Amino acid sequence: MPKMKTNSSAKKRFRVTGTGKVKRSKAFKNHILTKKSTKRKRALGNDAIVNDRDMSNVKFMLRIGK
Repeated sequence: MPKMKTNSSAKKRFRVTGTGKVKRSKAFKNHILTKKSTKRKRALGNDAIVNDRDMSNVKFMLRIGK
């Protein structure tokens, strides 16, 4: 039986912490930055934790056990 493959797009976008939570980067930090405030851009640079409602889908794509 072949191994299950990890979703390639998911492994580029998510990282698993030591406690099993999944970190993600925030959106809206790539372009059109002139109209956004410095405070907002600085906050977008920080990582966030994946919401509980999305966690099961992300863990399935990364092939992480529940």
